[in-house]
Amino acid sequence: MVTEQASWPADLGHYGGLMIRLAWHCAGSYRSWDGRGGCDGARQRFLPEMAWDDNTNLDKARELLVPIKEKYGDALTWGDLIVLAGTTAIESMGAPVLGFCAGRIDDVDGTASLELGPTPEQQAVAPCTRGDGMCEQPLGQTTMGLIYVNPEGLMGNPVPKNSVAGIRSSFGRMGMNDSETVALIGGGHAFGKTHGACPTGAGPGPLKSPSNPWPGTCGSGPMKGRGPNTFTSGFEGSWTTRPTEWTNQYFRNLLGFDWVKHKGPGGHWQWKPTSRKGATGAAATADLPNIMMLTADMALLEDPEYLKYTKIFSQDLEALNTAFSHAWYKLMTRDMGPYSRCLGKAPMLPPPQPFQLQLPAPPAKLPDFAPIRADIVNVLKADTENAAKFTRLAWQCANTFRATDYAGGCNGARIRFSPQKDWPSNKGLDQVLKLLDPVKKKYPSLSWADLIVLAGTTALQQAAADAGSGSVDLKFCGGRTDAADGQGTDVLEPRSYVNASVALADNAKVMGLTPREAVALAGMLRSTAQQQGLGYSGSWASSAAGQSRQDNSYFKVLLNNIWEPSKSAAGKEEFKAKGNPKLFMMPSDVAIKRSPAFAAHAGEYAKDNAKFLQALAGAWTKVMNADRFDGPAGNVCKKKA
Repeated sequence: MVTEQASWPADLGHYGGLMIRLAWHCAGSYRSWDGRGGCDGARQRFLPEMAWDDNTNLDKARELLVPIKEKYGDALTWGDLIVLAGTTAIESMGAPVLGFCAGRIDDVDGTASLELGPTPEQQAVAPCTRGDGMCEQPLGQTTMGLIYVNPEGLMGNPVPKNSVAGIRSSFGRMGMNDSETVALIGGGHAFGKTHGACPTGAGPGPLKSPSNPWPGTCGSGPMKGRGPNTFTSGFEGSWTTRPTEWTNQYFRNLLGFDWVKHKGPGGHWQWKPTSRKGATGAAATADLPNIMMLTADMALLEDPEYLKYTKIFSQDLEALNTAFSHAWYKLMTRDMGPYSRCLGKAPMLPPPQPFQLQLPAPPAKLPDFAPIRADIVNVLKADTENAAKFTRLAWQCANTFRATDYAGGCNGARIRFSPQKDWPSNKGLDQVLKLLDPVKKKYPSLSWADLIVLAGTTALQQAAADAGSGSVDLKFCGGRTDAADGQGTDVLEPRSYVNASVALADNAKVMGLTPREAVALAGMLRSTAQQQGLGYSGSWASSAAGQSRQDNSYFKVLLNNIWEPSKSAAGKEEFKAKGNPKLFMMPSDVAIKRSPAFAAHAGEYAKDNAKFLQALAGAWTKVMNADRFDGPAGNVCKKKA
């Protein structure tokens, strides 16, 4: 942090501010809507994130870390190195840190960030419909190419109160509440400075100059674009008089001075102090510090909640210590998923935090699942639709899993609680749970999570056998435990997309499924009664056999009929078969037929039932076990297998 390198001089002899910015901008791309972004993967090294305006000159920060990366090789990932550098920077300047969760896995390119934009993929999945500067969820930021909001003000206009809504919205989309937001802004701005003393800018970025991005346009010789000639954000100055030390001066400065907007040397609006509040006469303007604020900083004075925390942190350094250390750890770790994926030991690795949704440990001895499976089979025999109901219950419980941030899945069985049980897509599943209640009571050591997955797995196996398809290799891996409530899972609610085709492809990608796997899972059993309970007119499986026998009939019905757009009595968009008013498909079904990449797999399954069942078994097992983590890349079920 304090050994200056000629390649990129340190501000005030300390690289701390630069490393904090590097880590923040790597992790701050996270958005809770689909779990994309964050520093796991270290995709900031690649396009499109590398070229974001907010990441100007961060290639120089990563270059400073290259010797450390080379020293430890593959044992140290770029994702871990970047986060550890930022966390160490904070600690080196005297601020408290909660700890460090290691285990990030580097991506080989920036493909997983394409939906963050600006790209055609982002326009399809998460368009900025209100225009740049006012982008809303599903995007995490309000302005493309930035992490949160335009620091100069909404649409570049320096009106602090107009930035409040954008700050709250963008930080909220990344999982932060008001206290965490204020602590992160003020804590982060306690360090370092902005760079905008060069009026002609940083020069071409990675898109136009891949080999030498942002070379700088001011100065000459070794200092061209460096040191006092650096242009990064276009703003110039520091927020405090001690930017290499941890203090709560940022908050005291914000409250202690009268501020006026002015154009900085980089041509952007920023704010400078004009007088001390409460002082009179010459004392009010004497020896004013050479500090600055941005419009986004001034916005903290324009909102009652933000102002409340600003006052608290200005008066109570310990309160700021606690809030900032926890918020920083959350910012750095939110995309890492459950605590079981973290590597490290105490005291460096802190205990599980609320956002990690820690579950109880499984019992030392699991129940014997053979008699439980037999009891489930008896329940299945009571009603021909129970197979489809159990399949859907397990699927709805598990399909919340996101490979993007390792969140969701059926472990915990949070589908029993709000908010999940109240989602429209889960309507009627409380009644399905009641069908399993006698089995649950019979085996006290059996978790609801294991029972739900076992019921769905058993239903598929039994339905395949009833269809004459023979034995289907559906392996069950027990050991799930139950959560006490459903808190923290609101972000897993089914996402809304611009159309069914985009939803089909993106849902598969978020879950970590290939198109072939996603198509196979679409062919699962489906209950007509449940479809009607969800507001549809019916199902493709209009006969009792279609709801209790698992084979490739779905694909034959899908491909061999012409589907006409329709609306159910409840107003649901659906498709009905031309010439057969009893058959209905959902938009997601018809999207398979209309998408060449997905239709090819549907055609394969329609021709070969054995291939379909094999693909279904693999995809089902993958989803049911996806959340059974054992370290960053391990899975306890693979060990058992």
